[in-house]
Amino acid sequence: MTPAHPAYLLHLADNALVLGQRNAEWCGNGPVLEEDIALANISLDLVGQARMLYQHCANLQGNGATEDSLAYLRGPESFLNYTLLELPHCAIKSPNAETSKPPQRDYAVTIVRNFLYSAHMLTLWEGLQKSGDAQLSAIAERSVKETRYHLRHSRDWLVKLGDGTSESHERTQAALDFLWPYTAEFWDDTPMDIAASVDGVGLLPSTLKAHWLGLVQQAAVDATLTLPAILGSQATEARRAAIPSGKHGQHSPFLAPLLEEMQSLARQHPGAVW
Repeated sequence: MTPAHPAYLLHLADNALVLGQRNAEWCGNGPVLEEDIALANISLDLVGQARMLYQHCANLQGNGATEDSLAYLRGPESFLNYTLLELPHCAIKSPNAETSKPPQRDYAVTIVRNFLYSAHMLTLWEGLQKSGDAQLSAIAERSVKETRYHLRHSRDWLVKLGDGTSESHERTQAALDFLWPYTAEFWDDTPMDIAASVDGVGLLPSTLKAHWLGLVQQAAVDATLTLPAILGSQATEARRAAIPSGKHGQHSPFLAPLLEEMQSLARQHPGAVW
């Protein structure tokens, strides 16, 4: 085992946990009852994936680490999730603004984010079924089934909203325009990714982009949406500087309040379990 192994697991777990927490914010606030339930179920799937990954990571790390300590006792600087997943459910004008209080939620942002992420994760989970880490392979096999549903749900709504009324189309296009630049982080081959790939544990992100882009392009056509330009894995240094860096522990102002809310109970009651 190399240091990249548990870090890679943490990255996957943090992604699932942060998006699960974000989507759970719709519980009791969904636009219709069916969607309230659907988003809650998707959140539970993501938290379940996070738990399996944290448990596996804790076993590898040792030194008293547990799924609880990894989820609840780490600060924002230690989280390795994509920046995309911590953003609020709205197309904010300045993601790096001093204030962390977002405006009203927009369901189009939620749907577009879930679609972009699920399309990526379905491809990744399918590949990770062949991981040299037997436990990660088993987690991937289970997660593939759940992620297929997440992708189907978000894609169906992407098409409904994009090819719906003029207002729903405009809001969905605005959500896509806002979130699209953050997907560049999906394909950033960090030292962690490279080491995990060399070890036979993970996959190089850049090798997954073509398949993901095919899924997204077809959905955009069906939803009558226009895709912005995407940063490639061979981007120039100037363009690479614009790639979000959540995988490096550098986050937007919105992650800290999210974690503060999520971790508050565990920090107030040390030793409590899920």
